[in-house]
Amino acid sequence: MSLTSSLNSLTISTPFLHGSTPLSRFSKPGPSTFVLPIRAMRSMQGRVVASSGNKTVAVEVTRLAPHPKYKRRVRKKKKFQAHDPDNQFQIGDFVQLEKSRPISKTKTFLAVPLPVKSKKEKKAEGGEEASSSDLGIPLESQQQELQA
Repeated sequence: MSLTSSLNSLTISTPFLHGSTPLSRFSKPGPSTFVLPIRAMRSMQGRVVASSGNKTVAVEVTRLAPHPKYKRRVRKKKKFQAHDPDNQFQIGDFVQLEKSRPISKTKTFLAVPLPVKSKKEKKAEGGEEASSSDLGIPLESQQQELQA
């Protein structure tokens, strides 16, 4: 019995057990600590693959992820249901998905049109002339059509 009585009287007191160290702030969220919420994938871009129901579009999002064994980047596709309040998107349109409150069992995204990107034409390195549309001069083939 001396062994059990000695174990009972033995107390281990470290600052980590009672939460008196600064590390305890990160392990126990309380009213005095501020923990940033994790906001992963709040918006994605994809292509509309189906306009199945009223105010609903199916959007296919493609991302690149490393293959688990070969470490090569592989395309991964996933379909999401998105809310289209005005039925403005057709099959093939590129849209941005914004995270929103759950609208139905499967719809938690809102489809938003992508801003139009301006196409910048690459200038030739060899000093070639710019295209005729940039200069405002019609091509020879267009001049013949105008004369006829």
